[in-house]
Amino acid sequence: MTSPSRTVSEALSRARNQEDAISRARRQRCPDRRWVIEVLERLRAMVLDQTPTEKLESDLEVAHGLIAGLVGAEAAVRLLERLPAIRKAVATDVEAAYARDPSANAYAEVIAAYPSVEAMSTYRIAHEFYRLGHPVTSRIMSEYAHGNTGIDIHPGARIGSHCFIDHGTGVVIGETTIIGDRVKIYHGVTLGAFSNKAGRLDKDKKRHPTIEDDVTIYPNATVLGGETVVGRGSVVAGNAWLTESVDPFTRVLIEPPRLQVQAPDSYEI
Repeated sequence: MTSPSRTVSEALSRARNQEDAISRARRQRCPDRRWVIEVLERLRAMVLDQTPTEKLESDLEVAHGLIAGLVGAEAAVRLLERLPAIRKAVATDVEAAYARDPSANAYAEVIAAYPSVEAMSTYRIAHEFYRLGHPVTSRIMSEYAHGNTGIDIHPGARIGSHCFIDHGTGVVIGETTIIGDRVKIYHGVTLGAFSNKAGRLDKDKKRHPTIEDDVTIYPNATVLGGETVVGRGSVVAGNAWLTESVDPFTRVLIEPPRLQVQAPDSYEI
């Protein structure tokens, strides 16, 4: 009598020889997730001044070796050379969070406790990997931050300086999104694409919106479409659904719900 384990093992072995999505994924080179996260955390520590100054050079040498193992020696050098620029960009994000949130008591609190800083510092590092042609490594980084913060930023998005994502849970920023400087986004905001019938034929097309400088987008607003531009200085109200461009300094509002107030004796609980 054949054991159940042998029967299932034979069935799984046959499945591995098929040309399905899982079999194809197994044959593709995928970086080790733990390795990628270690690289990310080492780089974030240096960018956020959490590495002692006297250890910076040695830590950079270790990071270079780890990154080279992921993406090659040449790309590793180019990534490390970008660290001062990444640090400068992250510093603007910390400044924006502190300046625009009255509940912040100190810059140290913003760095230690704000999900926006973890998400944005991870994005700024992951974006450099994405630019150098390593999308899987960059996505592992962004999904790690997504799991920690609830903020989902595709590493392919282009985000300017002084970006603040307040609270942050449920924010989604798609791959081809362009965000200008000094933009504030609240929780639950989606900067997304239309559901496309073309599927993968739409890859490399501009599918997500452009948000210009000094825009504020309030909670649970949805902005969709690659041709949608929110003009600079505009405000998008909470729960708004926006699928067309708006001029600079526009206020996008939804009609408030109509409240019906009934006397206690006119309804049953």
